[in-house]
Amino acid sequence: MLDHVGIQVSDVEASLAFYLAAFAPLGMREAMRFAQGDAVVVGLAGADGAPEFWLGPAAGAEVRELHLAFRAPDRAAVDAVHEAALAAGAEVLHAPREWPEYHPGYYGVFLRDPDGHNVEAVHHG
Repeated sequence: MLDHVGIQVSDVEASLAFYLAAFAPLGMREAMRFAQGDAVVVGLAGADGAPEFWLGPAAGAEVRELHLAFRAPDRAAVDAVHEAALAAGAEVLHAPREWPEYHPGYYGVFLRDPDGHNVEAVHHG
């Protein structure tokens, strides 16, 4: 359904470091970057190499929380995201567990990114 998603962040490099560290177990990596005025925009990719998740400089103050969920291939990858996030000093909102209220087999971890957004790694088992 979605081709790509871009979010504005207060510090592109700090957010880039967070996402690369926490979601490395899902194969997230920097695919490309380009200048935007005095700032930079960075495209992140998964295993296929296509930049599907973009970080750009904020045009103004945030007014609401954003929620993003990244698909994990299995529960072990969700657990690995949790461990990587802890190692990177990220705030864990909810440790990995099954969330049957979403659907049977929904296994996810929820984190807080540097801009206060709720980001998740999820496996639909």
